[in-house]
Amino acid sequence: MTADKAKVTRLLKTARGQMDGIIKMVEDNRYCIDISVQIMACQAILSKVNREILKSHLANCVLNSSGDDAKEKIEELSKVMEQLI
Repeated sequence: MTADKAKVTRLLKTARGQMDGIIKMVEDNRYCIDISVQIMACQAILSKVNREILKSHLANCVLNSSGDDAKEKIEELSKVMEQLI
């Protein structure tokens, strides 16, 4: 992985902390909307991490590949983008 590992790790740890908080909210029978808002915040962090990783993949792995390897990497990226959309 060529993405900024410190940044990705920090964001993933933040998401993990949010998930722990969401689990506690469920266990404490907190208000549904409050739980939903926290879930959306966690999803936003995970989306940000995914964008960071994909942007790095495009700038490094795909850009530096050639021939059949480039075609394969572009196809992989296309499949991931279809899932995101």
